[in-house]
Amino acid sequence: MAIDFTLTPELEEIRDRVRAFIADVVKPAEAEIEGHGDHEPLTGKDRFRKLVGLRKLAKADGLWLPHMPEEWGGMGLGHVELAMVQAEAAKSYYGPWVLNCQAPDEGNMHTLLHWGTEEQKETYLKPLCEGTVWSCFAMTEPEVAGSDPTLIRTNAYEDGEEWVLNGHKWFISNAHRANFAIVIARTEDDPDLPQAANTAFLVDLPAEGWNEVRQIETMHGSTGHSEILIEDLRLHESQMLGGRGQGHLLGQYRLGPARLAHCMRWIAQAETALDMMVERSLDRYSHGSVLAEKQGVQWMIADSAMELYQAKLMVLHAASKIDAAQTDPSIEFTSEVSMAKHFIANSLNRIIDRAIQVHGALGYSTDTPLAHMYQHARWARFADGADEIHQMRIAQRAIAAFKDHGTTKPATGDLPI
Repeated sequence: MAIDFTLTPELEEIRDRVRAFIADVVKPAEAEIEGHGDHEPLTGKDRFRKLVGLRKLAKADGLWLPHMPEEWGGMGLGHVELAMVQAEAAKSYYGPWVLNCQAPDEGNMHTLLHWGTEEQKETYLKPLCEGTVWSCFAMTEPEVAGSDPTLIRTNAYEDGEEWVLNGHKWFISNAHRANFAIVIARTEDDPDLPQAANTAFLVDLPAEGWNEVRQIETMHGSTGHSEILIEDLRLHESQMLGGRGQGHLLGQYRLGPARLAHCMRWIAQAETALDMMVERSLDRYSHGSVLAEKQGVQWMIADSAMELYQAKLMVLHAASKIDAAQTDPSIEFTSEVSMAKHFIANSLNRIIDRAIQVHGALGYSTDTPLAHMYQHARWARFADGADEIHQMRIAQRAIAAFKDHGTTKPATGDLPI
């Protein structure tokens, strides 16, 4: 049997080291940075030094770039192996960033590694892997549905050896602090396929013609999701990333593994919420017994445990298909990633909500991390494709599978049962 849910001793050792590093190093530093307890939050240079110091410790401990090949300074882990790292790292807010496997930089690294020229890799990928720069991915626009990139209006036209870009982007994560951007723009007026209209470009920031309108205030505050106005932004033709008209293909290549990486981190948050729910239920006494003995609370714990189990299995299976596709391009993983993304995003919201309910008013306060986690979790249901778009695609694949094969089995993971 090829199915094996155990890790090799070497990988168990890596997971143990990540878990210990997050618990013993990152979480205490996070409490200091954010000013938990009686501490004042760190600001300015003190905050910066503390964060950079954590990254130096991660490098020294050999926990740097788990998702990148060793020749780029990474740990060379596959997606199944990455799942165990992300699921430990994201139990701390700063964990993925400290290990340099955070969004959107992680997805941009994969994209540059696959699509970049040698010169582009040296200029953009190398410093990104070294942790000396930030990046962003500019695709979403306010005027059109973000779940349909074929509708993008930001356009680019040729002018000699340059391309001139004009358009409007928003909710561009990291843009406020980014050193460069990957921008998706329409370059073809009447392509044979709608998916062949867009092209990706690399933009050094700051740049003339790249104007940050504002950082958009969200449920969890103003944290670098920017609105950008692009006006007559000139780029040399060497700034094109991938081929002309391949922007949609590049975006989909990036978003598949990136969606699953989000799921890995969401599992960490969901598990944290479930642990807190159980701990609270064992400590809180009411109406003659602790909450853990109340059937209603037990049902919330049970539902959460079952959902977390499903989430972990979905991530492991989807990750295994992504890994297999590296050597066999005929292997498809889009459907599995889509189903995982939809299910885990919704489970995350439900599990945190139950944890807040068991904590009562305490969970609604900011005395625990649950309120902050809940604010971030709501974003999961439309990031990298809204629930409804994933549901539509999942249904379309199930219908197509039945039409082609007389069974929906290929659309439900094509598993050996």
